[in-house]
Amino acid sequence: MKIEGEALLVRIFIGEKDRVDGKLLYKKIVEICRENNVAGATVFRGILGYGASSRIHAASLLTLSEDLPIVIEIVDKEERINKVLPLIEPYITNGLITMEKVKVIKYEGKS
Repeated sequence: MKIEGEALLVRIFIGEKDRVDGKLLYKKIVEICRENNVAGATVFRGILGYGASSRIHAASLLTLSEDLPIVIEIVDKEERINKVLPLIEPYITNGLITMEKVKVIKYEGKS
């Protein structure tokens, strides 16, 4: 797969403990992306953050949170993002989804 030019970057902010049907939500989202041939999805684990609840989630030596912030970044052409987002959105019951236009300089992967 090769992508260059305009694309979309979707960021999904959830909690590490969030689950759907017993499966970790971030894993479910990545699986949905893979099944739908999305160019790429990456999961980041945050060390500090808060969301709508205003409760701070932190990783430190003194207090290890069991529900750290998770950010999933998904990048692909607009058509594919528009196809996969309706499959993901119903699972986000407590989180945030953002989208922005990006310019892909180079993305080449195995076909």
